[in-house]
Amino acid sequence: MNNLLSQLKTDLAVATDDETVAKCWQKYLGKAGLIKLELKALSALSEVEKKQRGPAIQSLAREAQALFDEKQKSLAAVVLSRQAAAVAESPDRRIPVLGHLHPITQTIRLLNRLFVEMGYSIMEEREIETDEFCFQRLNVPADHPARDMQDTIYVAEPNWLLRTQTSSIEARILSEFKPPFKVVSPGRAYRNEKVNRSNHFVFHQYQAVVVMEKVTLKDLFGTLTHLFRGLYGEDVVIRFRNKYYPEVEPGVGPDMRCFQCQGQGCSLCKGVGWLEVAGAGMIHPRVLEMAGLDRQKWMGFAFGLGLDRLVMAKYRISDIRTLLGGNLIYKPDINENTL
Repeated sequence: MNNLLSQLKTDLAVATDDETVAKCWQKYLGKAGLIKLELKALSALSEVEKKQRGPAIQSLAREAQALFDEKQKSLAAVVLSRQAAAVAESPDRRIPVLGHLHPITQTIRLLNRLFVEMGYSIMEEREIETDEFCFQRLNVPADHPARDMQDTIYVAEPNWLLRTQTSSIEARILSEFKPPFKVVSPGRAYRNEKVNRSNHFVFHQYQAVVVMEKVTLKDLFGTLTHLFRGLYGEDVVIRFRNKYYPEVEPGVGPDMRCFQCQGQGCSLCKGVGWLEVAGAGMIHPRVLEMAGLDRQKWMGFAFGLGLDRLVMAKYRISDIRTLLGGNLIYKPDINENTL
């Protein structure tokens, strides 16, 4: 009987459909089945033999039927699973694209890649600054008009303020790191400005500071030229003018030909045909000294890019107010390849 049960289990294990299971049932429990014949044979035995063999054969028949019932349930579950899979819709695993990165974010990422390729490090700094690092360490005297409340937004007058320029990052870098180094840092700045098409009280700059044993104005011009060509292509028209900035000497004002009027003069460029997009120059020796650096050994250059105007030129945005508002007028000009 044990051999018979073992053989039944083997046959059921390889049965994969209802037809095979039905044939297996006929083999063991049908009218001429192996187990059924054992049950019929009991009638020819004596009463003693029936008591000895009867319970074992009946138990075998019940266990065999239970195995068939379990197999049929298993096959039914497989069939249901296949039917459900056949009628089920295939899920779409693609994540829908909603919105796009802000033009300022896209431009910052592009600038970051350009400067990393030139060996620069990228860092961020605080937006709430002290008078010392926003003005004093940048060679801005106490009577300089930039300190006036008409320009500067103070958090706690007279020492704590919202940085008016990312040049404060330059002062932090000079005082906290040992040269040589080449560092860039994007960020927001704040001034009490009247908001119009080309100015905003919240604006963005992209600061760079380089200190080495030997670096020249020519290196600064080459870096800025490479930068503008990387942003706008080889045909971009730029110029460099002599400008005064307290923290640099000599100072340079890089301008880009107005993208809206192509140099003819318009309201955006205030009729001059050029947009001032940065302040730059060689780091003033006094700024190096205030940072504890030997002016005889170290020299460097720094610049702060007007990031908003660079973004406006790149995406043909004629009103700076749209950058910080809810108007998506610039959306058609977004390049999806930069997402």
